[in-house]
Amino acid sequence: MGVIKTALEIALEKTEFVKSDKSSIDQFEARQKGKKLANAFLAGEIDLAEELKKAPACDIDSIKRGIFDVLVTQIALPAQKEDENKAEKLGKGLETVIKNKEFSVMFKQLTQIFSQYLQEASQYEQMIRQQYAPKLRQKEEELSRRLGREVRIDPLQDPEFVAFYNQHISALKGNYEPVVEQAKEEARRFFDTK
Repeated sequence: MGVIKTALEIALEKTEFVKSDKSSIDQFEARQKGKKLANAFLAGEIDLAEELKKAPACDIDSIKRGIFDVLVTQIALPAQKEDENKAEKLGKGLETVIKNKEFSVMFKQLTQIFSQYLQEASQYEQMIRQQYAPKLRQKEEELSRRLGREVRIDPLQDPEFVAFYNQHISALKGNYEPVVEQAKEEARRFFDTK
């Protein structure tokens, strides 16, 4: 008859060769600290360069990795004009951890592309509203006849307009999304070769 082992004994046997690696734990914690610093930077609570100066030399690479991991995911097409300021701030944060002139030039070009995208999106919106205006007037007239009073419809409350709008704006975004993905890849390349 075999010896019956408890679950704890089995677990201890399976993990007895596993040793905790202190440096891996320290690197993980430093990376987490970097992620927290990046979020505080994005919230406008800290100066990233000053915080990096305070960091222990042994943790600096892991902290920078954590900062980079958070910031690079924030590269995205702007939804409104105010997002351009966020993109500039994001670029400054990335420049803090990348320290490469080529990256700075690339990110400046990216912010110009963001401005161009916002201009095109505004033009698209105007064009879409103009194209849809006759159909919207027709719907307003029909509702006005049925209700016996004048009716105005907000285009964004009309599901048909919203679908039409989303279709065209998605096509525009489709033209710019590859640029955003390429910028993320370039940022990763610059960070990994620093």
